[in-house]
Amino acid sequence: MIPTNASTPPVVELRNIVKHFHGGVLANDQITIQLQRGEILGLLGENGAGKTTLMNILYGLLQPDAGEIFVRGQRSHFRSTHDAIAHGLGMVHQHFMLVPTFTVAENLVLGQPSPRKPFLENRKTVARRISQLSEQYGLQVDPNAEVWQLSVGQEQRVEILKTLYRGAEILILDEPTAVLTPQEVDELITILRKLAQDGRSLIFISHKLHEVMQICDRVAVLRDGRLVHTTPVQATNPAELSRMMVGRDVVLRVNKGPAKPGAVRLRLQNLQVRDDRQLLALRDVSLAVHAGEIVGIAGVEGNGQRELEEAIVGLRPVEQGQVQLNQQDVTNRPPRVLFNAGLGHVPSDRYKTALLREFSIAENLVLSRIDQPPFTQHGLLNQPAIDQNARTLIQQFDIRAPAIDTAVAKLSGGNAQKVVLARELSHQPQVLLVAQPTRGVDVGAIEYVHQALVRQRDQGMAILLISTELEEILNLSDRIIVLYEGQVMGECLASEADVQTLGLMMAGSKLATIANQQGGATK
Repeated sequence: MIPTNASTPPVVELRNIVKHFHGGVLANDQITIQLQRGEILGLLGENGAGKTTLMNILYGLLQPDAGEIFVRGQRSHFRSTHDAIAHGLGMVHQHFMLVPTFTVAENLVLGQPSPRKPFLENRKTVARRISQLSEQYGLQVDPNAEVWQLSVGQEQRVEILKTLYRGAEILILDEPTAVLTPQEVDELITILRKLAQDGRSLIFISHKLHEVMQICDRVAVLRDGRLVHTTPVQATNPAELSRMMVGRDVVLRVNKGPAKPGAVRLRLQNLQVRDDRQLLALRDVSLAVHAGEIVGIAGVEGNGQRELEEAIVGLRPVEQGQVQLNQQDVTNRPPRVLFNAGLGHVPSDRYKTALLREFSIAENLVLSRIDQPPFTQHGLLNQPAIDQNARTLIQQFDIRAPAIDTAVAKLSGGNAQKVVLARELSHQPQVLLVAQPTRGVDVGAIEYVHQALVRQRDQGMAILLISTELEEILNLSDRIIVLYEGQVMGECLASEADVQTLGLMMAGSKLATIANQQGGATK
């Protein structure tokens, strides 16, 4: 953090901010936070603690019911995001604000002209500027690519580039690393530190405590809409921060015994699958998952994980090879057939492919079985059965919501993920494909999801875990398989895995080659 004179006002001060929502929900309760020049301030709290609401107020997306905002010592009132941008603010949202059918360059100029750029720049100028920023900050992306063609990680880069492109001096980053690989996170950390060294001020919202400790100068913790503590990161630790966030001690590592593998439940043989550009995304992928074990798929995002997920569940055609479920060939069969054959699926993007945002919790909890008894009888919906199912699962999976008829769109990320998990586990599948299970989820919900998966493993479920969180892969998996450019680089027991070897495999080195180079030391 750049040293500031005691008489210099904070770059941003939120003073006694209050915000209510319909239904009497108090999202922010008398919150006062200051941000200094050149500082990276971490903002922590469980899903629903009020972090995003507070930042949406600062960025002009919401209006406070009470309280004041000061920017560089001047009282400010932002009626819209344009007002905030005009004051030098920029925000990278947790859920992307991009138009899929537009190019990267077109997305960056949306909303222009602004007070800072009075004339709409031509496409070549925009593309050239994007290329300069991409090279300068290591966020490589094709300016002419349409957003729908990009991976989730590349979309995140576009959001970051959009903020940098507009020249913001005060940056709000809402879970910016939630979809980034470890390598991309390291690159982003370098970027953020350079921005702070240049005098920009950053608010960094994250659930990843090790990142907060590594990146931030100070941290502010919210719980139930209130500010409970602000402290320099040097004066705290992850366990203490978790306790402040949740109000109790949190188990940061998964406690699990050794796996007891049974019969093969899922087998992939020589799978070959193409991506949306008709390029090979999976090349001769073979693997097996046994009952009573968790097999983790590790790799840098964009190396075939999405295509693997979609091919298994019948959402993407398999060009060559075979998918077997309980020794039954289910290659290219519809998702309904796979569901009936015993496959559960927690998708990598819960809002695109798992939930209907405007539907209620109760309705979302029966989406996959809405046409079956007891939820449908004599061709009519049985609402009492649907409601009772919701009450049971909400209690069983600790889903925190005002009511069973609350729209899923109003839930926090962690509670929305619990809805998906509850629905998929409630029909007791023999095989569970779970992708990015804790993306954008707070520490309390991460603890719950991890423990739930281990419990299911111990009860005999076969689980295939796809995650770009290497720590999650190491904590949950019994065996680890690494994908690089759609090929299997190797397989190892999680108990024998080391981060260095996994990193080399994720960068394209086969395990056999690494072992030979190390003289057989790696097994």
